[in-house]
Parts: sequence; C-alpha cells; structure tokens
Amino acid sequence: MTSLSSETLHATSIAIEGHAVLIEGRSGSGKSDLALRLIDRGAVLVSDDYTLLVRRDGRLLARPPATIAGRIEVRGLGILPMPHVEDVPVVLIVRIDDDVLRMPERRARRLAGVEVPQVALAPFEASAPIKLEMALRRELGGTQPA
Repeated sequence: MTSLSSETLHATSIAIEGHAVLIEGRSGSGKSDLALRLIDRGAVLVSDDYTLLVRRDGRLLARPPATIAGRIEVRGLGILPMPHVEDVPVVLIVRIDDDVLRMPERRARRLAGVEVPQVALAPFEASAPIKLEMALRRELGGTQPA
C-alpha cells in the first residue's frame, strides 16, 4: 500500500547526484544565491523559493509547484528559465543562518512525517557550497557526490 503525505516548504531545493537538498531561509536570505553557486558546481535545480514535499512509501521526494517549475529568481536579473528535475529523494535540510555554531550538535526535522537531517550554514561565505556538499556526503555515509 502506498502512503502519501505532502507539504509545501519555503525552501529552494537542488539535486546533487540524485539527492535533494532543501535550502531554507527567509526571503532575501541567500537561498537562490547559494543554489546558483551549487548549480555552477554541477547541481541541478529542483525548485526555487518553494518546494513541494511528497512522502511516498516512507521516502520524502522534492518537486517544484507547477506554477514555478523550471524557473529561478536571480536578484538583479529577474525570473529566468533553468533546467530542473522532479521527485528527487530529500537527504538534507540546510537552514540559512548568519550565526553558525562552530561545533553544532546533529539535528533533524520531521517533514511530511519523515526525519531529515538539518545543518545551518552562512550562505554568502565562499566555502558555503563546499560545506553543503560535505554535509551531504556525511549524510550519505561518506560517498562522494561528483
């Protein structure tokens, strides 16, 4: 039997090697900027600003709402088309925060009934994309996304 549950989160989401990362923060906090830098490193857009989360058979999948699929807001340029993917398994939540602890405890959040690991990152640090990739790699058990 397939169990479905869903919710919409104010988060930009990207896929790295088939694994979705939700980037969550207030408007103007740097979600899309961090996503663009990750896309430049090989990630693929799932959704910008809002992500639809669907629980299917115990897995949490990320997809864009139909109204914004394949578009990203680039501050100073407007809303632009961008290739995207859908229904990508969520592995990590990144909470945008300018005050990040040096040695944080591991945290998780429950979304649509599924526990998802969560980390905090300062989005405009030059190392933010690399730190996000390292956090994802840690959650995947040390495997290296390309």
